Amino acid sequence: MKLLLVTSNYPRWTGDSTTPFVHSLAKDLVAKGHQVTVLAPHFEGAALKEDFDGVQVRRFRYFWPVKAQTVCYQGGALVNLRKKPIEKLKLPMLVLAECFAVFRLLLTQRYDVINAHWIIPQGFAALVSSWLFRVPVVTTVHGGDIFSLKGKLMLKFKRWVLRRSAAISVNSSFTEAAVNELQMSSSGTSVHRIPMGVTVSELPDPEEVSQLRSSLQDHPEQKLLVFVGRVIEEKGVFEALEATRLLLAKGHQVKLVVIGEGQDKAELEQRIARANLEAAAQTLGWVDHSQVQHYMAAADAFLGPSKQSASGWVEAQGLTFLEAMAAGAVVVGSRSGGIVDSIEHGHSGYLCEPASATSLADTLEQALALDDDGRQQLVANARSRVEAMFSREISAARFEHLFRQVSGVTNDE
Repeated sequence: MKLLLVTSNYPRWTGDSTTPFVHSLAKDLVAKGHQVTVLAPHFEGAALKEDFDGVQVRRFRYFWPVKAQTVCYQGGALVNLRKKPIEKLKLPMLVLAECFAVFRLLLTQRYDVINAHWIIPQGFAALVSSWLFRVPVVTTVHGGDIFSLKGKLMLKFKRWVLRRSAAISVNSSFTEAAVNELQMSSSGTSVHRIPMGVTVSELPDPEEVSQLRSSLQDHPEQKLLVFVGRVIEEKGVFEALEATRLLLAKGHQVKLVVIGEGQDKAELEQRIARANLEAAAQTLGWVDHSQVQHYMAAADAFLGPSKQSASGWVEAQGLTFLEAMAAGAVVVGSRSGGIVDSIEHGHSGYLCEPASATSLADTLEQALALDDDGRQQLVANARSRVEAMFSREISAARFEHLFRQVSGVTNDE
């Protein structure tokens, strides 16, 4: 098949950690023999046209000067709009430019399916631009696009996109329920639950993990709590810090290691200083993606206390949890959004109540109290769950099957 994937975030250059799951899907579809083009917004320093790991990438400009293209990337559009509301003035240009870019590609190439990642603006742009060409559009809902932007006009736009898509894919049961509610009709577009997949590779080298662990610890008895992700309030970074303080107050020897960048990193560091927790909490910024798995494996507990944001954003799936489970970590997440699809409490990880540092601290105590046998069993359960349900291979195969369904293209063509 010839496939066009339209997205608002995509790796801008080699080593960029922006939205790797769309790139992973594109690469996996190429590996299956399909021709894949990805269309994404441009960003200063990124190529307008390139072959990226076998994927034909096209990036469109939507604002001038180039350095003013700041709606997407760097944490995502929703976070950028929340932090700088003035960015909303650029949205009409983004939507119009994307519509034109899709239309221009369809004039020169024949595609069997357009896969729009996120309802707004990609789903809207794909449908508006493709109606003359009769190319089926599969809209992939990742969560933020349906849980945020809930004004009456935006709800109408989203409902319009969902009902006119050839099919809808969702990444979790939580997202699926929200999509069905928005469609408000049993005769709406078919919804297919296809979680985005993660790489399930060999476990990190134990010796390398041990060396890394020693470099992070102040002393051998200290327990490591590792957070990986965007450093923003809705990811629960402030609860992670407060839970660390509560554990220290109870006499536990723990250290919080925060890996990632984000709009709230400076605030987190200020809170660490105000609480005199510099010795017990460390922010490392981004680390090379090839090393993230080692940090996860080095942790006594990997924590991700995500919560609902003021704008309505919810952790719709939580790929970082799955990556940590595949790396052999004991995972503690919040009972929020799609996280509950990944973690079975007490069997493949632990769940705490969202927006509660006390609940997080209590749950971390459970995780840290595991003996060697209990830890090994929980880690094995977690990795087996990822292999069976959330691998990239499974995800790509299910997307491929859906694309064949809506396009009518068979394996023999």
